[in-house]
Amino acid sequence: MLRGPATVNFWVDDPEAAKQWYTELLGVEPYFERPGNGQPAAYYEFRIGDYQSELGLIDRRYAPPGAAAAPGGAILHWHVDDVQAALDRLLSMGATPYQPLTEYGPGFVTASVIDPFGNVLGIMYNRHYLEVLGR
Repeated sequence: MLRGPATVNFWVDDPEAAKQWYTELLGVEPYFERPGNGQPAAYYEFRIGDYQSELGLIDRRYAPPGAAAAPGGAILHWHVDDVQAALDRLLSMGATPYQPLTEYGPGFVTASVIDPFGNVLGIMYNRHYLEVLGR
């Protein structure tokens, strides 16, 4: 039934600031925005990683009623080659610690931060990810 993540969306109070921060972090510009055409954007979308997964930044004004405003809930971990280096970079860019770097056994290391916009961003080294990618 589930075939893989299509888009991960983060609510942000300042879409332009979030776009700039994630552009610097990811090293790519968003490939899609709405409304655009000279209008202030309320949504930016990036394609990133080995599978060109989508990360969307949505103006919090469009969040459903009752949506959480504080960090929490499910954490999506993005695979990185070096968790400590990625964590150090995120913290140097203004993210704050959420879960410390934790080793769960050979080939499994995670950490997570809260981005400057209040979203939890998980990072992970996962040897199974690399095995699947290599096939």
